[in-house]
Amino acid sequence: MLGQRIVTAVILLAVLAAAMISANPWWFVALLALAAACANWEWLRLTLPQPPSPLISVGVAVLLFAGMLALTSAWLAGDRGGVADPVWALRYVTPAVAAVWLFAGVAAVVRGRADAPPASLGWSVFSVPAAFAAWAVLAQMFMARGAGFVVSLLALVWVADIAAYFAGRAFGRRKLAPRVSPGKTIEGAIAGVLGAVVWIGLSSLWAGTFGHALVERWTFWLALPIAALLGVLSIVGDLFESLLKRRAGRKDSSTLLPGHGGVYDRIDAILPVAPFALLLSGVLF
Repeated sequence: MLGQRIVTAVILLAVLAAAMISANPWWFVALLALAAACANWEWLRLTLPQPPSPLISVGVAVLLFAGMLALTSAWLAGDRGGVADPVWALRYVTPAVAAVWLFAGVAAVVRGRADAPPASLGWSVFSVPAAFAAWAVLAQMFMARGAGFVVSLLALVWVADIAAYFAGRAFGRRKLAPRVSPGKTIEGAIAGVLGAVVWIGLSSLWAGTFGHALVERWTFWLALPIAALLGVLSIVGDLFESLLKRRAGRKDSSTLLPGHGGVYDRIDAILPVAPFALLLSGVLF
């Protein structure tokens, strides 16, 4: 299993790096679209009734992917009028998605109703704008600010996750959400949030990073609590997916990534973080 995880991780990193350094930005934005569509398919597999979920989940994901590719081509071609105008995605869809995460998503995680029926029309419908908003934010950030900016934002989630994992194993005693994810601890969560704060503090020293953009807008000392908020949201995203999987009786969202589970398992924390990262940094407004 460990060997399989390593091979998959190396391949994914190689593909990601190649797309990022490509002279044509279309490849990286399209890769983001593929990840968002796969995560949407996996989410719907957890929240739609069985059957007819296979057909519906595949159909919705394919349509979402096609729509994102069409927008990618339009944005890169400079055609930003009508439905291709990114303003509607960034100024209207993104705040709405952020509000749902903040109020409904956090509430669902806090309640921790893992014994509730898996089928949920509301969460199924929300899966589409949630995946789309995260993609639109990262795609626009990449096209406007470059690969380094996007990586520095994604690194916040990665650092928080790694810090939470190792601190939880070393010092974890008190369960964070035992009914949702028994392995997560309060100590690990605190370490994850602190990791996000430290990362933003350090990365703010380099121009062209997400941390630097936060400090430019809010000052260094205000950027740190914002980083803590984003760290908390990354934990919410992780626990939310765990809640959906527990309700559906699944260990992983899918088996698309050998040794790692599904795409949603890899980007669950990014879905709620990306909209708030845009709204709090204001880099595209």
